[in-house]
Amino acid sequence: MIDQKISPILIAPSKRKGITEEKKADLNALIIQVQDAQYIVDQNQAIVTSLTEKLNNFQQFLAIADAKRTQALTNKNLVIQLVQSSKDLQSNSQIAFNEIVAADGKTKSLATKISDVMNKLIYSAEVINKLASFVIRKKALNPLISDELISVLTTAGTDANNAVALTLVALQSTFAAQATTIESEQAMALEYIQSMDLYQALTGTKPGSNIPPIAPVIPAKATTKTPLSTLLLDAYKDAKNNYELAYEALNITTRQLSNAQTQLNKSQVTLGSLQAGLAAANAAALAS
Repeated sequence: MIDQKISPILIAPSKRKGITEEKKADLNALIIQVQDAQYIVDQNQAIVTSLTEKLNNFQQFLAIADAKRTQALTNKNLVIQLVQSSKDLQSNSQIAFNEIVAADGKTKSLATKISDVMNKLIYSAEVINKLASFVIRKKALNPLISDELISVLTTAGTDANNAVALTLVALQSTFAAQATTIESEQAMALEYIQSMDLYQALTGTKPGSNIPPIAPVIPAKATTKTPLSTLLLDAYKDAKNNYELAYEALNITTRQLSNAQTQLNKSQVTLGSLQAGLAAANAAALAS
């Protein structure tokens, strides 16, 4: 491979006394051929230099495109996972909400039953107390009435009053549980609605589950924004397309550079051969 130009060896007219016009013409023809060959080498070298720089640029572009494609793929996979998580959250929220609604219904039914039992216990306690008072009055008039009967009635009255007190505590606990259930129901309804909004923001569509029976219906806000999943999917498609374009451009440039390098090598060989022929012709002319 020839890196430097070899200048043609020119013979001064004063030293060409023995050179015929034909030889002069042959030498001039060789000089022109060498100059033409040198021009072709220079031209091919410029092409190789340009393509080498172009190849380096495309290699950098490909590296950048590959990094962006990898990041876009990661983002796409993450948003797919996020969509599934939001769908699972919506489904679990709906199940929890329905369970809380069912629990609230049972708590209300239990409170009603406890209240009914307490009313009956209060009535029973009043009856027992009145009976005990009546027996005590009769005991004052009739000593034959058994003291054991009075003791039993007194104990029964005390037990009835205690049962009323315990039932009242149970009723209060039921009301407290009912209040907690109502708060939980509202919280789960809000969570369910927010999970639906999140899914819709990610995908642009509502999940395929039914709205809980008691959940407040909030009108969906009209929006023209592109869903996040669509944006990230489009970004991945663009990044992938850019990578493929950069890869193809790199391959094309590599082939072009290979062909140009081949042409440069051939032109350098031709130039070297012509320069050697010119040098030999000049040497022969000087010796004549």
